[in-house]
Amino acid sequence: MREGMALAWQPQEEGLRQILTLLKESQSPDTTTQRAVQQKLEELNKYSDFNNYLIFVLTKLKSEDEPTRSLSGLILKNNVKAHFHKFPPEVAEFIKSECLNSVGDPSPLIHATVGILITTIAYKGELTNWTELLPRLCQMLDSEDYNVCEGAFGALQKICEDSAEVLDSEALDRPLNILIPKFLQFFKHSSPKIRSHAIACVNQFIISRTQILMMHIDQFLENLFHLASDEDPEVRKNVCRALVMLLEVRMDRLIPHMHSIIEYMLMRTQDSDDGVALEGCEFWLSLAEQPICKDALTPHLPRLIPVLVRGMKYSEIDIILLKGDVEDDEMIPDREEDIKPRFHKSKTHNQKHMDDNVEEDADSEDGLDDDNSLSDWNLRKCSAAALDVLANVLHEELLPVLLPILKETLFHQDWEIKESGILALGAIAEGCMNGMVPHLPELVPYLITCLNDKKALVRSITCWTLSRYSHWIVGQPHDMFLKPLMTELLKRVLDPNKRVQEAACSAFATLEEEACTELVPYLGFILETLVFAFNKYQHKNLLILYDAIGTLADSVGHHLNKQEYINLLMPPLIQKWNILKDDDKDLFPLLECLSSVATALQSGFLPYCEPVFKRCVSLVEQTLNQNMANAAHPDQFEAPDKDFMIVALDLLSGLAEGLNGHMEQLVLSSNIMQLLFQCMQDPIPEVRQSSFALLGDLSKACFQHVNPCISDFMPILGQNLNPEFISVCNNATWAIGEISVKLGNSCSDMKPYVPMVLNQLVVIINKPNTPKTLLENTAITIGRLGYVCPEEVAPMLQQFIRPWCASLRNIRDNEEKDSAFRGICSMIGVNPGGVVQDFIFFCDAVASWVSPKADLKQMFYEIFHGFKNQVGEANWTRFSEQLPAPLKERLLANYGV
Repeated sequence: MREGMALAWQPQEEGLRQILTLLKESQSPDTTTQRAVQQKLEELNKYSDFNNYLIFVLTKLKSEDEPTRSLSGLILKNNVKAHFHKFPPEVAEFIKSECLNSVGDPSPLIHATVGILITTIAYKGELTNWTELLPRLCQMLDSEDYNVCEGAFGALQKICEDSAEVLDSEALDRPLNILIPKFLQFFKHSSPKIRSHAIACVNQFIISRTQILMMHIDQFLENLFHLASDEDPEVRKNVCRALVMLLEVRMDRLIPHMHSIIEYMLMRTQDSDDGVALEGCEFWLSLAEQPICKDALTPHLPRLIPVLVRGMKYSEIDIILLKGDVEDDEMIPDREEDIKPRFHKSKTHNQKHMDDNVEEDADSEDGLDDDNSLSDWNLRKCSAAALDVLANVLHEELLPVLLPILKETLFHQDWEIKESGILALGAIAEGCMNGMVPHLPELVPYLITCLNDKKALVRSITCWTLSRYSHWIVGQPHDMFLKPLMTELLKRVLDPNKRVQEAACSAFATLEEEACTELVPYLGFILETLVFAFNKYQHKNLLILYDAIGTLADSVGHHLNKQEYINLLMPPLIQKWNILKDDDKDLFPLLECLSSVATALQSGFLPYCEPVFKRCVSLVEQTLNQNMANAAHPDQFEAPDKDFMIVALDLLSGLAEGLNGHMEQLVLSSNIMQLLFQCMQDPIPEVRQSSFALLGDLSKACFQHVNPCISDFMPILGQNLNPEFISVCNNATWAIGEISVKLGNSCSDMKPYVPMVLNQLVVIINKPNTPKTLLENTAITIGRLGYVCPEEVAPMLQQFIRPWCASLRNIRDNEEKDSAFRGICSMIGVNPGGVVQDFIFFCDAVASWVSPKADLKQMFYEIFHGFKNQVGEANWTRFSEQLPAPLKERLLANYGV
């Protein structure tokens, strides 16, 4: 190809032939050919007019077939994306003018490709450098030629999607002021495709409340209502989308029409077109978040609820895609692409509360994810989610409408209908629990029989629905529901169908979290089943099985430490551990599982600890080395996946917590302290978070190895007291507290570090909206610092005593609370004036103790009596009269004041 270029550019025969050959070859299915083509395309990019040839083939070469011409445009689009700033100005100009001349190409494929190319140039060369683009496209909208109008609209819609903000900026002179009124005119155009483009363009500007659109909001609504029953599904879809977004942004404008909008959305949710039905169903999810939801919906419930339940039924296409007719598939290996990536949740140190029974499980949508191969959002999931959120808004008011429907669906002959009824029953569990309680003694046994249904999809949804009621089930006498449920659910863990295995394993993990130590009598039976599943499961479910075993260990704790259980559980885990390579991501769930198991087994894990410890240290070291190599030579070495290091650090924490003193030998013969020093300075917050958790656990388990490093570690901990990274800050705070307690009575050792951390801790404890866990750990660490260095911390007492007391009044009695309160007592001894104004809060915090140790109780006694003597009898009586009666009684009973 020649380098020079005349103004009226014409291709050379030879160059054109070369490019056409390449385009033909690139359509070959053979990967080697494709690779060769890629290489040639890269080489051709050296010639400045190569891109002219590509645009020429796309827009001018009518003798070629359309797919080849379109491909030429797509290759040009990739070049624009990668190198547009390097195009010579005359090439860029030539491409732009050819694009504008071909917007109305009679072929839909060609004008769509031109549209994509235009938006890519606009996005790369920024709209500011192509001043004629918007005026020209705008002008083309009025063209008599339908292709020109439609092509221009297609391009404008893509520009609105990609560059919405720029279109409303001063830099471009706010083109939207012209465009929005223009788009609104086309809502009534005779072509459905153009109507659809027009709404889609305007829809891009609803959420950002663009000023010009807000000025025309009434016209916009009027036009939308006009299109409500449009015969074109794309138009109806865009109308639904607009109304869903307007709910969020301009509720005030919708309220007068709310009755008819709800009627309209009821029709759309049942639309014959699935895409429209899904957009319609989104409306109920959005409405549930609005304060007017209850009043607006109540009159429509008798019509809405049946529509949602009908929407939950599997469609025929779902059943085909889910292979719903395949009952036994446990022997078929999983396809790797069906396995979702897992994300590790790093370890966070938190406190137990007086009222804690169960951790709130944020992930309650499990059953809506039962169709993993269809993990796209569909009408079934949207209908179930809508029923779930509406149950949380309307609670028991839903039941008079829903119960008759459930009666009809749950016992239906047709398995698809029965399955949708079971899903609906699970969806309302959270919102309607109180109203459902009277029906559960009858429903739960029925559901347990459904676990044996002959259809796998019925068995799997039943697992999920039962798990949603597990809190209630665990609270009843075991023989009634828990025992039969466990027996049947564990059979389902060994189901011949993989989807059922997965649902049963997840449901069992939820049950474990609810039941905790109530499961101890059944541990042998549970473990035998879970271990049997090891040899049965394919790849994907194996990862869920690790989770169920880890959750079991977290739930029953040291009760797992019996030789017979260890002999069952450890061999299969260690066997998997030995098979997996260091770069296999399946290590994540296995390491998480082992971390829980090690913490639960404590000394029972000793026989396995050395190889596990060494491998974790090696994973950390490999990741750090790979990271250094990548930093030095990014072209030669890939960046490591730091999750390997994070998970390994967390398992080391689990070992330290479980093995306690036995950890000393392992740490002694390793370089873990040096590695930890590097991890604590990693730019990734999750790495630091796990490092500080491990540092805290090592301080408890083998302080003699932490002690020599304190002067290196403390400044890093101080720099990480930044509440923007809550979990990092939380674990750093906790580690500081653990170190100070271990330094114990030698104030001189800790004294140099107090100024590094104290001010920041006081800022955090006084910061509004700080999460409870962080406040509690901060209060404990301030107390512990005061326990070791009362003289240094006490002068600031007045600045933190009130939030300190408020943070610790709900925590259960434990060692951490004990050391923190000893610290506060010592500080009051040094600076009694610091507590005077907030003494009532101190009284309340002390009263939260159920059984303090005798010497701590004595400290409290002395402070109360000292205070009482200081202020005198009359003042004390006045003071104690402000106290709530229960508090007053406790102080009198326990401390004689």
